[in-house]
Amino acid sequence: MSARSGIRAAGGRAATWRNWAGNVTAAPQRTVSPSTTEALAEVVRRAAADGLRVKAAGTGHSFTAAAVTDGVLIRPERLRGIRAVDRAAGEVTVAAGTPLKDLNAALAARGLSLTNMGDIMEQTVSGAVSTGTHGTGRDSASIAAQIKGLELVLADGSVVRCSPEGTPQERELFEAARVGLGALGVVSEITFGVEPEFLLTAHEEPMPFDRVVDEFEQLVAENEHFEFYWFPHTDRCNTKRNNRSAGPAAPLPRVRGWMDDELLSNGVFQAACALGKAVPATVPGVARISSRALSARSYTDIPYKVFTSPRRVRFVEMEYAIPRAALVEALRELKALVERSDFRVSFPVEVRTAPADDIPLSTASGRETAYVAVHLYRGTPHQGYFSAVERIMTAHAGRPHWGKLHSRDAEYLARVYPRFEEFTALRDRLDPDRVFGNDYLRRVLGD
Repeated sequence: MSARSGIRAAGGRAATWRNWAGNVTAAPQRTVSPSTTEALAEVVRRAAADGLRVKAAGTGHSFTAAAVTDGVLIRPERLRGIRAVDRAAGEVTVAAGTPLKDLNAALAARGLSLTNMGDIMEQTVSGAVSTGTHGTGRDSASIAAQIKGLELVLADGSVVRCSPEGTPQERELFEAARVGLGALGVVSEITFGVEPEFLLTAHEEPMPFDRVVDEFEQLVAENEHFEFYWFPHTDRCNTKRNNRSAGPAAPLPRVRGWMDDELLSNGVFQAACALGKAVPATVPGVARISSRALSARSYTDIPYKVFTSPRRVRFVEMEYAIPRAALVEALRELKALVERSDFRVSFPVEVRTAPADDIPLSTASGRETAYVAVHLYRGTPHQGYFSAVERIMTAHAGRPHWGKLHSRDAEYLARVYPRFEEFTALRDRLDPDRVFGNDYLRRVLGD
């Protein structure tokens, strides 16, 4: 495959692909890096003709095998950049392989911003939306819910553009493909709704566990964006409230930001995690120290500098979306589990919220949602802890994050997603031969 055609071969079977956490690998027969939608379509057509399955991998920030294939692996590094800006409509169209960090910087240079985003920005835009990446918000959360239009390459190599203003078939595809798991087609470009850049004031404050859960609904109602971290083996949390501000901007002083975000949250935390992995008995004591290390702070900055933060300590993660009304009970059950067990949990438990949306496979589809995310340091045995937490979450009709570790299958997922069969029926029509299939999709969507 030639660079002239817009398709660049990126390696052969010997080129093993690994995800960010290092827990997933793939050895595809071909790895290619198209630079245009037309080249991407040609990749899909050639793969189908050769009887090979196709998957697109972003930056590998999913912990599941969603992007794994033994056929053709599409790498996104040449399919990137802003393709169009429509200020009047408040829309920006971006190539699917563009990292969120690049999109944020490009939007800021134009005085624009996404309304909400997750807490990291290393993912590609297509990888982030396809797996349901979300932030926290009273009125907004999911990145996919901010999509205004999509362009996809389907299993037959055809290119389809879809939006809420299209034909009935295009509207159906648009609704489902916003969180499509790579099962309906390969996303080639995304049109996001954007708004003029604004300022957010973040207020971070330590708070006792019981106070946070007792005041949880009030804290959600009173703040545009509320989240908190509970430190297992302690009764302490760190809360974060983000609200729009008239300014002026007051970023964190460089030294304070480096101390909190780089030294404490990454450097010292890395050492603490490594110690806990080597000597698990030290974890509770280190957790008590860690929970007191971060003090209250407030700052005002542009959105992506408030919503996101660096994550350099590698970990594995599981996250469940449960009905928001069940959050307090589920979290108390989780705390009791840690206290009565031999688990040694070095990472905080993260709690966020999202309003209900209308995307069939969004974890917030049709219900007000709370998210509970659990992590363990990479290389630490996680199966026992994650399985125990999963039992709590599934007892509350939990929906696992599509890009994070879980053990659920299609039978379970069909019970907790009212529009599950609507999605799988569309998949059957668009990709009956499972050109975009793999073992992960077989498990979570069925045959």
